[in-house]
Amino acid sequence: MIRSLFSCAITFCMITAAHAQDTVPLFDGKTLTGWNTEEPEFWRVEDGMLTGGELDMEVPENTFLVTNGTFQNFELFLKVRLLGSVGFINSGFQIRSMPVDGNGEMSGYQVDAGDGWWGKLYDESRRDKVIAESADMDAIDKAVKRGEWNEYQIIAEGRHIRSWINGVPALDYMEDDLTIPQEGHIAIQAHAGGKTKVQVKDVIIRQLKSDPDLPTWQQYGLPKIKVN
Repeated sequence: MIRSLFSCAITFCMITAAHAQDTVPLFDGKTLTGWNTEEPEFWRVEDGMLTGGELDMEVPENTFLVTNGTFQNFELFLKVRLLGSVGFINSGFQIRSMPVDGNGEMSGYQVDAGDGWWGKLYDESRRDKVIAESADMDAIDKAVKRGEWNEYQIIAEGRHIRSWINGVPALDYMEDDLTIPQEGHIAIQAHAGGKTKVQVKDVIIRQLKSDPDLPTWQQYGLPKIKVN
């Protein structure tokens, strides 16, 4: 029995080590290298954290910090701290998304963050609605550490999107629209309407095997400003 447990421990360590070797950081802890934004007045590196917004100033419009690179299939890890108590305090993480031409918005999947929104998947500037949420929203609500650091794990593989918050399963979504692009940028959002500060650190990614058959933005058209 002891030998069996020892063997299992060795195997677990080997898997963990291999996993760590496969991951690469998306944030160097010091600069915005690898990221860009159309609102540089809102985004910066502060005390070793990607930071957007201020507690004494309302965010007038949604603003995003966007990776220079694009990603298809991946496993993403990050830690987020959402601060603020005045107005709508909300953030989220765009995946497989593209900038909307001309207005600084992002179009694509958003793994949401904020009271009433933890554990939800919103389709930002595309279908403009929640397209999935946790099967146990109460469990997610209890798992969230408000005003403290929360760990996100997001896996996008094929048309399947899953997420965990502080180790608690949140999303398990399968896209059934075969025209929805399954590649794009990752971005951090600071949502309009609140005096908020979004802080993110320990951002690492492990790219998974790509699939040439998945749809792309180039195939189905880059996002444009919607005209009412």
